[in-house]
Amino acid sequence: MPESSAAVPSRNPSSPDETVLFTEKLWPGAWIWVVALGIASAGILVFAPISMVAGFTAAAVLFAIEAVLLVLSTPSVSVTTRTVQVGRASIERSLIGGAAAHRGKEATAERGTRLNGLAYMCIRGWIDPVVRIEITDPSDPTPYWLTSTRRPEELAAAINGK
Repeated sequence: MPESSAAVPSRNPSSPDETVLFTEKLWPGAWIWVVALGIASAGILVFAPISMVAGFTAAAVLFAIEAVLLVLSTPSVSVTTRTVQVGRASIERSLIGGAAAHRGKEATAERGTRLNGLAYMCIRGWIDPVVRIEITDPSDPTPYWLTSTRRPEELAAAINGK
């Protein structure tokens, strides 16, 4: 039975002779860091009645925890000559069809009204553009992958350039 291309963690690291055609980390935007700082500053309000030192310490600890979680949960998107990797999912390029870049209203529609419930998604709310990557593996029920990217045309070109 052929191995499915379902979204599973990649087990084998890329071989050193593979050429990387595209790579991107989906880092949080500046406004996410401002929100994290605002949430962390709530620690001051909670602990200020005890002491201001405790309040500022709590805020610093909360922000450090939020920062670590944001950095650790930041997915990457990469295209090599053999594979496409989106977050923890990886698929061989022979099992994918074309890729289409979407911005603005088209991206909103791809994430909303046009979304197939079986699609694999790696969406970040702070990144508007998306790329839709068609899956051609007959043993995989996933029709396509949908991923956020700040450089959609570049990602689609790297995939379509097979």
